[in-house]
Amino acid sequence: MTEFPGIMPNPTYGKVMEGAAAAKENQVEMILGIGGGSVMDCCKAISLVSRCKGDAWENFWERRGTIDFDPIPVGVIVTTAGTGSECNGGAVITNEAVTVKAGMGAAAPRFAVLNPSYTLSVPRMQVLSGAFDTLSHAMETYFGNSDSDNVSDDVALAIMRNIVVNMRRLLRNMDDLEARGNLMWDSAMAENGILKVGRRTDFQAHQMEHQLGAYTDCNHGQGLAVIHPAYYRFLCPYAKEKFTRFAQVVFGKETAEEGIDALSAFIQECGLPTKMGQLQSKVEITPDLLRQVADSCNLIKTGPRQLTRDEVYTILCQCL
Repeated sequence: MTEFPGIMPNPTYGKVMEGAAAAKENQVEMILGIGGGSVMDCCKAISLVSRCKGDAWENFWERRGTIDFDPIPVGVIVTTAGTGSECNGGAVITNEAVTVKAGMGAAAPRFAVLNPSYTLSVPRMQVLSGAFDTLSHAMETYFGNSDSDNVSDDVALAIMRNIVVNMRRLLRNMDDLEARGNLMWDSAMAENGILKVGRRTDFQAHQMEHQLGAYTDCNHGQGLAVIHPAYYRFLCPYAKEKFTRFAQVVFGKETAEEGIDALSAFIQECGLPTKMGQLQSKVEITPDLLRQVADSCNLIKTGPRQLTRDEVYTILCQCL
């Protein structure tokens, strides 16, 4: 057995390469990832890179390469709910050499152990940050530019409402195992593909946060909490009906604008950051840095309204 400790939040491509070298050297036949999304993503990336010929970053993160080989099988034991990484082949990795945080599709884990009791030792803020990441996944799937409402939309709205209900239960009692179990189930449901059936998703807020994370190494869920209200206030006029349904079903409000206000208030209720200055960052977050984030951000074409880089910059600056 070979141990590979030290996987950091926002795992780096350097760490992936280090793990791939260890896997090759020790002729690893299976990888067991024990942790949250960062650990699971890094393990899936290692499983791919260790069996890949050629430049893995270029072939699988810069473009959608074809996996015509067998990555090392991966199993996971989830200790932090939020990313849903246990249910898909995605692996979000930060390439520090080019200041890019990006995802790719590898092989999904062969098995996943989801036991909410394993999350009890996780710090309060990490639990809430992870749960907000789940909420973001469901929101960004729901607000995609699809032809019409469908079953997936209704399921996504139910998942969002359940996340809010159970996050509030945890605010009252962080040891509520049933609430933790529900949030773990929500996390898996939000990213196992079910909500995306028949949908064109809008993950623009994720793209903005990924690049913000590439430059600052901030917590993913907390970065999303800062960005979402500003982004949704911009987006609302282009998807008024969907935002109205979101407001009514998830927060019990009447209008689209009231729903966004309720989301913003909920973020504050959870004690999550609401401004860039509240994020833990390895560098000072300035307008100049946000210009770099906007200029390198991936722009989504399947949302209700495709942004320009100047609009991304304006939205990010509203979060300062």
